[in-house]
Amino acid sequence: MVLTKSELIASLQNEVRILLHLAGKVDGSNLDYRPTPKQRSTLELLRYLGIMGPELVKYALAETPSFDDWTKAEQASATRNLDEAIATIAGQAEHYKTLLAGVSDATFRSEMTDFDGSKTTRGSFIVNLVICGSAAYRTQLFLYLKASGQEALGTMNLWGGSDAKE
Repeated sequence: MVLTKSELIASLQNEVRILLHLAGKVDGSNLDYRPTPKQRSTLELLRYLGIMGPELVKYALAETPSFDDWTKAEQASATRNLDEAIATIAGQAEHYKTLLAGVSDATFRSEMTDFDGSKTTRGSFIVNLVICGSAAYRTQLFLYLKASGQEALGTMNLWGGSDAKE
């Protein structure tokens, strides 16, 4: 794997940090915002972000991957309010560390079947779906916030996880 395990965990934890920064900008007045009727609302997006990364990591590391855990996690997240959704995301930093602690380099390099039926390695699956997916979905949250009137948000919020220095 190109990344060391500690670098992978640090990257995942950085995604959590940036996401928490953005989630902290959400207020109760825009929880139901959705760009189109078939897209997730802001709250639904946060609920999804609370399960997406860890569940994909568990899927990648499973001897026999199954969507059963995903379905259970999705059902559990469906009733979370804003504070609960954010608390779930906050717990991911430590959760990633725990999930990946005992994973060997050989396991990261071992083959699995991706969702499209192609072969990939577990490490590549985690990088491409969890890290890249996290960046994509936090960008979606950023755009929701901007569309909901948070005009002061900028590049530092999205990529640095902090407010711009004045």
